[in-house]
Amino acid sequence: MLSSPWPSSGLLDLAPVLPVVVIEDVADAVPLARALVAGGLPAIEVTLRTPGALDALRAIAGEVPGAVVGAGTVLTPGQVKECVGAGAQFLVSPGWTELLLEAMQGSGVPFLPGVSTTSEVVALLERGVREMKFFPAQASGGTAYLRALAGPLPQARFCPTGGIGVNSAPEYLALPNVGCVGGSWMIPADAVAARDWGRIEVLAREAAGLRSA
Repeated sequence: MLSSPWPSSGLLDLAPVLPVVVIEDVADAVPLARALVAGGLPAIEVTLRTPGALDALRAIAGEVPGAVVGAGTVLTPGQVKECVGAGAQFLVSPGWTELLLEAMQGSGVPFLPGVSTTSEVVALLERGVREMKFFPAQASGGTAYLRALAGPLPQARFCPTGGIGVNSAPEYLALPNVGCVGGSWMIPADAVAARDWGRIEVLAREAAGLRSA
């Protein structure tokens, strides 16, 4: 039986928001990560959606003290190995299969497998995994769905991601089964294009200040 290496006070408790980062230019990786960390968001999910994602992950892991950098959009066992080799300190997937779950469990780093149905949550709980990504959050029922899950499945904790912004995040964070939310509103595309890291730090600080009601 698989079990999660994450203690209950792990990734979900580092900050109220887990930034979901898409790095188009590897040169932006380190200053962007520094701005997020300075703003109080140490955990950073670098998604494998661009050719330079692994290089960006490697650069952040090696050059940004205080960053807890992980890989997102992990889809295959091969990617699990590549990401850990590049310095990933955690793994996030939009969904899971038996092969992917086995690879993540065997990686030696914490992981958040993605779920969007009750059956998927129960299947992971059977395997000892208690912390999960709820994706796509808004499209899959949002806070109403998670609130309904808290009754029969209180042992499951979530990082809802997908369609969440600064205005809706507090509603998610108020739920007892939500440890943090994933989002990218603190990394607006125009700020990245302008390399306005100061603005991103301010937005990160605002996100870090969000607390459950």
